[in-house]
Amino acid sequence: MTTAFYTHPDCKLHDMGPWHPESPSRLQAIEDQLIASRIDQLLDYRSVPLAQESDLAQVHSAAMIALVREHSLALAGTSGCYPLDADTLLNGHSWQAALRAAGAALAATDAVIKGEIDNAFCSVRPPGHHATSTTSMGFCLFNNVAIAARHALEVHGLERVAIVDFDVHHGNGTEEIFAHDQRVLMVSFFQHPFYPYSGAEPAGGNAVNVPVPAYSDGSVVRQLATEKWLPALDAHRPQMIFVSAGFDAHREDDMAQMGLVEADYAWLTRQVMRVAAQHAQGRIVSCLEGGYDLSALGRSVVAHLKVLADLE
Repeated sequence: MTTAFYTHPDCKLHDMGPWHPESPSRLQAIEDQLIASRIDQLLDYRSVPLAQESDLAQVHSAAMIALVREHSLALAGTSGCYPLDADTLLNGHSWQAALRAAGAALAATDAVIKGEIDNAFCSVRPPGHHATSTTSMGFCLFNNVAIAARHALEVHGLERVAIVDFDVHHGNGTEEIFAHDQRVLMVSFFQHPFYPYSGAEPAGGNAVNVPVPAYSDGSVVRQLATEKWLPALDAHRPQMIFVSAGFDAHREDDMAQMGLVEADYAWLTRQVMRVAAQHAQGRIVSCLEGGYDLSALGRSVVAHLKVLADLE
């Protein structure tokens, strides 16, 4: 397997303050674990272009894009921040970082569809799955996975794609953007009730949402994925799979109260790989979402990448 790894130093410059859990150190923790596990040299490191505003506009409103751009650029050269909400802030580098994050997802999508690589992981921030068509929220500025999925459909002409979201929080933005678009199937589990307090009732007929209570462990998630996700994915027959890869359901992550471990993320990745091999020529693009305990995050990403790259 040829697995590409997309990241860029600009993604570390988006900084919402030393108190904020969605910090630049998250990407450094991943890079450190790749080196410690000795798989860094087995990945295809690729450059990350800037997304264009026209790419963002495929899923986001002009007003939303302008708000992020104008407030971030106004802070250039300063140490100030602009709050979009209580949890989501901009600094002078946020616009550039957000364009890199979306650009990575787009570049990975292009490379996978062209057959240059088998699959890809985008180690980028800010994350994306809470960003709706009109609102940045929940640490997310633009919805990287949604932008990439729409690109696959509209630019590359795919007829069906799937989005697998295993972040501990419901991907409300992704679901809202694709609600009722039958070309897109979204499957997810998430702690419930929990931020953003949505998802128990699907927004459209094209989402398989699996709310789970706090303190659920990997055995619960595996059973639910087997019973609910996999039949839906096989029935949809996606031509490409996108993964919103959040690792904050890990038992060591105190941002939530679930009990997954690295082996569970590896198992989930194997299921995605199996569906992709059967229906999508193996085509997968995975993008980092949550995961805030740095050690658990790094180890979980390594487990995810080892399966993607067929290293175990």
